[in-house]
Amino acid sequence: MKLGIAVGYLIVDRLLSLAGQIACQSFPPEFRFGVATSSYQIEGAWNKKIKGENIWDHLLHTRPEFVADRSNGDVACDSYHLWEQDLDLIAEMGVDFYRFSINWPRLLPNGFANKISADGRRYYGDLISGLRARGIAPVVTLYHWELPQSLQDLGGWANPLSVEWFADYARVVFSLYADQVDTWLTINEAIYVCEPSYRDIVAPGLVNEVGALLCSKYILLAHAAAYRIYEEEFKPKYGGEVSIANHEFWFEPKTDEDLDITVLARDYAFTRFSYPIYSAEGGWPPLLEAFMEEKSKSEGYPRSKLPAFTPEEIELVKGSYDFFGLNHYSSRTVRAALPGEEYGAFSADGFDEIGAILESRPEWASESGQDWLTVHPEGIRNLLNRIKQQYGDIKIMITENGFTDLDGDLNDIGRIEYFESYLEQVLLAINGDKVNVVGYTAWSLLDNFEWTSGYQSHFGMHAVDFSDPRRPRTPKASARYFKSVARARSLDVGNFTAAN
Repeated sequence: MKLGIAVGYLIVDRLLSLAGQIACQSFPPEFRFGVATSSYQIEGAWNKKIKGENIWDHLLHTRPEFVADRSNGDVACDSYHLWEQDLDLIAEMGVDFYRFSINWPRLLPNGFANKISADGRRYYGDLISGLRARGIAPVVTLYHWELPQSLQDLGGWANPLSVEWFADYARVVFSLYADQVDTWLTINEAIYVCEPSYRDIVAPGLVNEVGALLCSKYILLAHAAAYRIYEEEFKPKYGGEVSIANHEFWFEPKTDEDLDITVLARDYAFTRFSYPIYSAEGGWPPLLEAFMEEKSKSEGYPRSKLPAFTPEEIELVKGSYDFFGLNHYSSRTVRAALPGEEYGAFSADGFDEIGAILESRPEWASESGQDWLTVHPEGIRNLLNRIKQQYGDIKIMITENGFTDLDGDLNDIGRIEYFESYLEQVLLAINGDKVNVVGYTAWSLLDNFEWTSGYQSHFGMHAVDFSDPRRPRTPKASARYFKSVARARSLDVGNFTAAN
């Protein structure tokens, strides 16, 4: 790897931190605000009607110890039954859109397109119609980690046929709802679909490093196949937009000696899932591809563990976007691992594959209740600028950004401070750096089932009483704050506590 390339990255990072310091607190008139959830985390009704089993249903029913409090999403927020209450909460907040996901086996019970559930079709149709009736635009994610277990039993995302399965599913969804939905996301956070899934951290709870890399290729092809279906069959009539939502930390070198490993870590975690789509060249990031080729050979593999794209596949994936979907929460420093050093929690994301250690800086510490969620607002601005630097002046929609706590306090000042500081950096990127950011999505509307943390972690702007079978919702101070920002299109909205 060329040191000059890494030095260039660092110089840009430092220049960005000094550029565009402005006082403007207002967002452009066309900027859109929204809130988000995902199906498994809120819906419940896991076996309602003829819904099929998904990988989280299967994993947590067979291995309940997988979750810290041994809970699951069988009922969760019960949004399957309480969806109208949720839509009223969203309308009260005055946001422009609601991002939610479709639970694949709720719509296609056996995973395949030959059988569509009338109940699933009705449920999502009612949800979409209800949003539109309230003047809220639906933003629909096709896949937020709810793979049908029937397809996992056939190899899941490591099976090349997963591309066809997903394309068929996407065509069904587009056929049902494209006349009412203008914005689509195909896959949520491909890195987490592929890496922790094959390191026994999230569903389906497998251990196979090669499977994680096979998944990387097939999930990108699946995204591209769905995009091309929409582009050719639906966009001429409805004119909507489709993209993928990638989760990206801001990475910076711990010291100047760690420049090269930082570039490689960025490539492995993030550019792996964006370069094939957004770059002019397409295919895998060149530095990562060369590294994986050499490492695989050194381990005795006859070919790279990161499977190559054919020229036809490169063209299929390249340009399969209408905007850049960005999930961002936190930042990390990167350094090279010492010989024999343990990788800690981030080995779950594959950083042991490249010999990188992720850490934090003391000043980024927070009381989020999650070790991984350190607070570094400047990271989102740096990241937005890097996307522009790498891929040109493309539209960027922030598809997730949010803060968690452990106690679920209604007077959630920490969440308000997080939103305010990160939104301020988004404004600086828009007005000072001229980055084309078109929207911001707060995660999350509700406290919900937070994967392996269960119900011990609270991301919601509305508290949910999970001890009450009625699952009552209560607005937190952050809900009032975000409502004021969304309606005013400004950060100049005063103070918000539980008392006001």
